[in-house]
Amino acid sequence: MAKRALIVGINHYDKYNSLSCCVPDAQAMMEVLKRNGDGSPNFDCRLMTSPGPEPVTRRALREKWSELFHAFPGDILFYFSGHGLPTDVGGYLVTQDGVPSDEGVKMQDLVDLANKSSAASVLLILDCCFSGAAGNAPSVQGAVENQAILREGVTILAAAGPQQLAIETAGHGVFTKLLLAAFRGGAADVRGRVSAASTYAYCEAALGAWDQRPLYKSHAARLEPVRLCEPTVPDSLLRELPKFFVTGDAGYQLHSTYEETSKDANPEHVKIFKKFKRFQIGGLVRPKERDDLYWAALKDEPVILTDLGRFYLQLAQAGRI
Repeated sequence: MAKRALIVGINHYDKYNSLSCCVPDAQAMMEVLKRNGDGSPNFDCRLMTSPGPEPVTRRALREKWSELFHAFPGDILFYFSGHGLPTDVGGYLVTQDGVPSDEGVKMQDLVDLANKSSAASVLLILDCCFSGAAGNAPSVQGAVENQAILREGVTILAAAGPQQLAIETAGHGVFTKLLLAAFRGGAADVRGRVSAASTYAYCEAALGAWDQRPLYKSHAARLEPVRLCEPTVPDSLLRELPKFFVTGDAGYQLHSTYEETSKDANPEHVKIFKKFKRFQIGGLVRPKERDDLYWAALKDEPVILTDLGRFYLQLAQAGRI
């Protein structure tokens, strides 16, 4: 399925304090998102920055939004790094030409476009102060609580709560720095798939009780990957699990013939043992009696599936990998 992304970073403001990390954040985000870990194409990205070739004004951003969401049935991603401001009528993304009382574009206008679009999925990533206001019902704008109104397929990742600041540090926004690490593989599952949900879990776990609190708002019936990274265990190998384990409770008996340093090593058994080592790295199997596969083989002991291994066995048996 086709995927497109609009990525915005605003350092320079005409009437507000300028920032230092937003343009580098946007550039780094584009570099990560445009290709998967194996180099295959991911999102077709367009970049808007201030300073940049064209000013990031209210009008310019609205025009790019219209292009982004117009009659596109694939997956859409929008990323914004810049100033965010709260008002009595909801949060604003501050554009380069923003002024007090006309700050830029409403976060709710962005969410409305996402809700009305024909896209299969929409991911909105907002690294700005007060970004947690995005998607909130009009009745709770300006309040502490969050009551998001999102159609199926729309997800919001916000850097901070509706009344919180988002911080810059060490060349990146705190939130974007975590996002980049997550997309590069920190939030990947065994298959190398990074979803919006796993990305949020990664970011949320890294921030303490005294830090800004990112928010995850989603109405999702499926968790398609935002990016594919190098898998810990390739799908081709996961599909072999039923060859070794008939059921989730079954073990696989090892012998010294599986260890290549053993005097009675069997080449075919050694090949299987190397696959089991990969399974163990992915957390899918463990020796029943010991911590190390090497000693399990030398002592003729079985290997069993972990709970995660049972899960992937079920997927493989059902033909879902």
